[in-house]
Amino acid sequence: MPRARTAFNACSVRFSPFNPSRIAVATAQNFGIIGNGRQHVFEMSPAGMQELVFYDTADGLYDCCWSEAHENILLTASGDGSVRVYDVAAPPQANPLRMFKEHTHECCSLSANLHRRDLFLSSAWDDSIKLWSMEAGGPPSSLRTFQGHTYCVYTVAWSPQHGDVFLSASGDTTVRVWDLRQPGPTLTLAAHAFEVLTADWCKYNDCLIATGSVDKSIKVWDVRQPGRELTVLLGHNYAVRRVLWSPHAETLLASCSYDMTVKLWDTAVQPRPLVKSWDHHTEFAVGLDWSMLSEGLLASAGWDQQVVVWHQAE
Repeated sequence: MPRARTAFNACSVRFSPFNPSRIAVATAQNFGIIGNGRQHVFEMSPAGMQELVFYDTADGLYDCCWSEAHENILLTASGDGSVRVYDVAAPPQANPLRMFKEHTHECCSLSANLHRRDLFLSSAWDDSIKLWSMEAGGPPSSLRTFQGHTYCVYTVAWSPQHGDVFLSASGDTTVRVWDLRQPGPTLTLAAHAFEVLTADWCKYNDCLIATGSVDKSIKVWDVRQPGRELTVLLGHNYAVRRVLWSPHAETLLASCSYDMTVKLWDTAVQPRPLVKSWDHHTEFAVGLDWSMLSEGLLASAGWDQQVVVWHQAE
């Protein structure tokens, strides 16, 4: 398992969609409560994980996101409510390239559009979601703000099949589905009885989503039948921080939790869908990603300042 150590507590990890050996890791000092941040970019090699570049910030960083249009462009979500844009191939003095700042509280989630590649979303603890364009001229202002959640919006994610559709997961216990062509959410899902920290779309069936909550459970939903979940995945002992469907297998789902574990599930295997569990973190496991370019490759990041990359077969 290749490993790297971060300067502060790691909050998010993302594989590059262009370079199979490159990953980005967003970190925050003092568990993100107060202090600085550092954005790392690592390169994996036979010698291990080597740091390519890092960027220091005055506030903690809670998420990061690679551009789907330009291989060297990286976005970060900051505790001051801003989104900063970096070019990892540019000299340090040229960064950040741009800053988008409208959120009034901590920005905690980013998602790049796979189809309309200039677009990205941000969500924040100010209960809002904002739509941005990397190519819009003039001052860096959002194209649209989506209101409706009544508590922090912890996760936002574009549909992998539809460039106008995205979901959001909130501490108000709901997951909402939005369409850029509509004035409000097209679906409000009462997903859990407690805060929903994460949600993700199935990459092979655009009607299926998975949600994870403070209640320690993961639920799989069909948006055409929102009255009741299709299945409940139980096994984590604390809040589920992230769930991510595999980009290479329709029924595989990965999750990480405050119980310090990463788990792999196969929703087609019932009644025991839990395939594997890894305990390579010694603090909260909060960052998780699948590689799009290397089938079966996973990365996780935790408050123990560790980043780990491994294959699902290990």
